[in-house]
Amino acid sequence: MTTSARTKRFLTGAVARVRREDAGMTTVEYAVGTVAAAGFGGLLIKLLMSDEARNLIWGVISNALSALFG
Repeated sequence: MTTSARTKRFLTGAVARVRREDAGMTTVEYAVGTVAAAGFGGLLIKLLMSDEARNLIWGVISNALSALFG
């Protein structure tokens, strides 16, 4: 086997290994993103369910509507 044939065989095998090792990476990234989004959503719901946040949002909407419609 010549040197170029060995090099080609080595590179082909290396590329195949990288593809196999990276195959599940996208799935893991989506899973981590989904868990982070769910945690942030739960935190946001908890925050918005508090009376202080509800009063703040209601005050902003009331001021905006009174500014628009007098």
